[in-house]
Amino acid sequence: MNIIASSLSIYKPKKCMLTTKIFDVDKKPSAKQKSEIVDFLHDNLQQYGDPKNQIERAIDYSTREIPSFGGFTMLLLEDEAIRGAVVINRTGMGGYIPENILVYIATDKNKRGRGWGKSLLKSALDRAEGDIALHVDADNMARQLYENFGFTTPYLEMRLKR
Repeated sequence: MNIIASSLSIYKPKKCMLTTKIFDVDKKPSAKQKSEIVDFLHDNLQQYGDPKNQIERAIDYSTREIPSFGGFTMLLLEDEAIRGAVVINRTGMGGYIPENILVYIATDKNKRGRGWGKSLLKSALDRAEGDIALHVDADNMARQLYENFGFTTPYLEMRLKR
């Protein structure tokens, strides 16, 4: 009996330790870190994503590597592995357009359904100052998450591509 009891107590599931890391004008990612963030977002945004150079530009905007109003890039990490990322850029247009735009948010496509997107979005919203806009495709399943946080669709967006 003791042999069975001791063999059953050997297995201990690993606890998942999630942390956040923030990059902004005061704490910029290294070239390696930025490349990892770009790759993560590109891979996990799937059909809703943009080319890597555009993702990198949004991160550079958030950390003021290029002339901008700044913002921040926040990572959700599990033992140093990126499990989620969000990029929020300041618009500099408070008063008539929201002060921030949520440019990208994604969680690990192989580990969805764990509440990580909700946790990441809440942390990002808590950190951002002022109103926040985002663009979401009508068929994107994340739309419900955004609505649960109070995002609304007061306007129809129209674009002229040149």
